[in-house]
Amino acid sequence: MSVVPAIAAPTETVDPNATRRRRESGRASKLLSRAGLPLLSLVVFIALWQLVVSLKIWNETLIPAPLAVWDAFVETNTTTDGVRGYAGKYLWEHLLISLQRIGYGIAIGIVVGIAFGLFMGTFGKVRALFEPWITFLRTLPPLAYFSLLIIWLGINEEPKITLLAIAAFPPVAVATTSAVLAAPQSLTEAAKALGASKFEVIKDVVIPSALPETFTGIRLAVGVAYSSLVAAELVNGLPGIGGMVRDASNYNNTPVVLVGIIAIGTSGLIIDGLLQLIERKTVPWRGRV
Repeated sequence: MSVVPAIAAPTETVDPNATRRRRESGRASKLLSRAGLPLLSLVVFIALWQLVVSLKIWNETLIPAPLAVWDAFVETNTTTDGVRGYAGKYLWEHLLISLQRIGYGIAIGIVVGIAFGLFMGTFGKVRALFEPWITFLRTLPPLAYFSLLIIWLGINEEPKITLLAIAAFPPVAVATTSAVLAAPQSLTEAAKALGASKFEVIKDVVIPSALPETFTGIRLAVGVAYSSLVAAELVNGLPGIGGMVRDASNYNNTPVVLVGIIAIGTSGLIIDGLLQLIERKTVPWRGRV
């Protein structure tokens, strides 16, 4: 009886350099997709904008050319005939003052909203007491109560910051309440079975579970506060980017209005990106539990 020796199959050698190159190529492709597609959409938008202006469908007072908006951007960042920027302030100074107002207002709204959300999600009676009022507040447009804030607080910074805080409060409170109520019951029961107190359950189980949705509420609050900025700066809003937009609209200065809108939107995109980065670092378990 003859024995046929087994022939070992040739082993395929894995080139680590090739694997690394594939990974780097994948990362480069993803980066190109993230950066290239928005850039391409911007180029297409500007081209369509210029086409509409060239066809003279509307008067240039209503829709100025991209070059006119660029000229307005340059003028608001330089000194012309002894006047700094717009109304004595450069564009970045207007934007910085508005960002300070937004920062104070959002900080107050977030802190109060998270506190209310934790209490309403934890205690049913607190939720029954405050939830209708928060819903009522959430449905009100900022202009509906801004005049009242001016009567109560004057025309300085207090009514502006209060308006932004009120605008930012409901999204955070609602998101935090929903997140607390959605905390995994199995984890809370397990923590109680291991002897954890109610405070420890909230600190170690409920809050970590609620953080992802709370961050979503914070991002929504920032968007709502930004949308309320022009309303907050209706009265005594200069210096301020919203006040600049409002003042320029009074004189049909559409290029400056568009410059202000672009500045608000761009800064909002940057802040939202920073919030997403903070969320990824703070809540790495989002989507994994």
